[in-house]
Amino acid sequence: MKRSEVVFPFAAIAGQEKVKKALILNAVNPAVGGVLISGEKGTAKSTLVRGLADVIRESVVNLPLNITEDRLIGTIDIETAISRGKKAVDCGVLQKANGNILYVDEVNLLSEHIVNCLLEVSSSGVNKIEREGLSFSHESKFILIGTMNPEEGYLRPQFIDRFGLYVESRGSRDIQERKEIIKRRLEYEEDPIGFIEDWQKENHRIRDEIADAREIIKDVVVDEELMYFAADIARGGNCSGHRAEISIVETAKAIAAFDRRKNVISDDIEEAAGYSLPHRMREIPNVNKSRRDTNNNDKDTNRDETQNNASTNNSKTDDIRNRDKTDISKRDNTNDDFMNKKDNDLIDEQIGDTSKKNDKSNESSNEPHSQEKIEQPLYNDKIIPLEIKSTNNTKKVKGTGKRTKVKNDSQKGRYIKYSIPKGKVSSIAFDATLRAALPYQKFRNNDKVSIVIDRSDIREKIRERRTGSTILFVVDASGSMGTKQRMRAVKSAIISMLNDAYQKRDKVGMIAFRKDKAEVLLPIIKSVDMAEKRLKNIPTGGKTPLASGLYTAYELLKSYKVKEPDTEPLMVLVTDGKANVSLNKGKPIDDALHMAGMIRNEGIQTMVIDTESGFIQLGLGKKLSDEINGEYYKLEDIRAKELKSIVKS
Repeated sequence: MKRSEVVFPFAAIAGQEKVKKALILNAVNPAVGGVLISGEKGTAKSTLVRGLADVIRESVVNLPLNITEDRLIGTIDIETAISRGKKAVDCGVLQKANGNILYVDEVNLLSEHIVNCLLEVSSSGVNKIEREGLSFSHESKFILIGTMNPEEGYLRPQFIDRFGLYVESRGSRDIQERKEIIKRRLEYEEDPIGFIEDWQKENHRIRDEIADAREIIKDVVVDEELMYFAADIARGGNCSGHRAEISIVETAKAIAAFDRRKNVISDDIEEAAGYSLPHRMREIPNVNKSRRDTNNNDKDTNRDETQNNASTNNSKTDDIRNRDKTDISKRDNTNDDFMNKKDNDLIDEQIGDTSKKNDKSNESSNEPHSQEKIEQPLYNDKIIPLEIKSTNNTKKVKGTGKRTKVKNDSQKGRYIKYSIPKGKVSSIAFDATLRAALPYQKFRNNDKVSIVIDRSDIREKIRERRTGSTILFVVDASGSMGTKQRMRAVKSAIISMLNDAYQKRDKVGMIAFRKDKAEVLLPIIKSVDMAEKRLKNIPTGGKTPLASGLYTAYELLKSYKVKEPDTEPLMVLVTDGKANVSLNKGKPIDDALHMAGMIRNEGIQTMVIDTESGFIQLGLGKKLSDEINGEYYKLEDIRAKELKSIVKS
């Protein structure tokens, strides 16, 4: 066995038991629908996938990040075209993946165009090739396994939902386990072949268990009560569509089969939900309530049997209640980013929601606060990502950065596809040009050359690279923002966004409005550190000149777009919407809404973060967001849910 062929044994990987189980369940039952493994660097994500492939002795087709459209979908067979002058199909990766595992390492870094192709094929199960005079289709049904590091970006909701299961791989917190990881790795590096032989017996045991489970699952039965249970959990999690409950049932079948059982039990449904729901649900389901509803949903018309079943179910429910593993929200193996209940307490602390303690603290009054004060942000290690997408993907954009993928006309960037040139050709796509020319060689005079290329055959490369964005923060610093420590929460949220902007090499600017005017604290520059310093020193106090703040932002972004016509800036407006200073001697709120309309007409992307809280709310922030045609969020929603994507076009 060559060194390049050896794979770290699946069984020898210490920890990551939930990730192992998710991979095994997919091997047992392909109908589970794949798995997305998300986690920090160095947690054996890729090693686990390669180890599983070695265990089950089945094909794992790798999808490289730099794959082009023709290699993914398929294209013309160049050899056949040259030797015979005929058109034939050279099928791509999607045909090789049919009936196998399609593995994408760092799936969140895939080109947007390739993601769209994968979505279409995974949805239909059929790959259609319509290009270069070819018309061909073939079946392409595969198990999609992806790994990703969330620090490097997130996946679109449409794509992440295609993965049946979601698990997180984390570094072990146990010192003994970490020591064991070091020990095994050193032993492997010293003698890979010997190490593999030492673990061969354990790998074979896992292989046999998977093989047995594949036979058992053919006879596994799921009764209707458990289907009801699965559906109720998915509904309780407020999941979109019906993939969630289907995935729960298929996963529960695999769990039962792997345990050498032919009947699915409620514990299997609960365990399966811990794999199938984290990336889909928008609320924490009440599993205990679902269990009670399931137990009471007996449709058997025999009264005695119904009573016996109810007694059995109630007794079982009592037993389950006494076990910590019953409540999915208490499971250690459930994704904390989706289920962290402690965030609700953090909101109350950050925005100072004391309405339950003192009803008189209601902030329905617009009375100005003249006293100034500077509040420091509440620091945390969370980063709120700003996923800003271009509204015009056909436009070629210059610049550098790490946020938005754009097409560009430079010689830099990744070659993603080709096009028929219009005018001067800057970068010839030789592969596409040859494919276009080859079928016509027998009709051309090629006495002196091997291949004759006509001008009509020329194809041009389309490249893709990442560029930074321009983000302007417009912050309400009036007296009402000083109540309930609200400015502390605002500063904390903005600093989290600035951390993301720093990583993506964005340009940022900042405007604050208070008393009777707006002030540009920071023009649009690349210094995120300077933005953070200016933010910390913003005082609160005085009236709310909202219209002035919007006007200043409008003028700044309008002039910036003249200097940088290719840019698509984002304005992040943080306010409660309670304007009380007019711009043109009219009503303050009317002036603010008028300016919102001007910003909308200018085509400036806007995100409105509404800071209003308390029992009585006027909803002016929402009204402003509707007028400006922006994305609307409540401040407490951002802090509670740690949104995976704040801005979506």
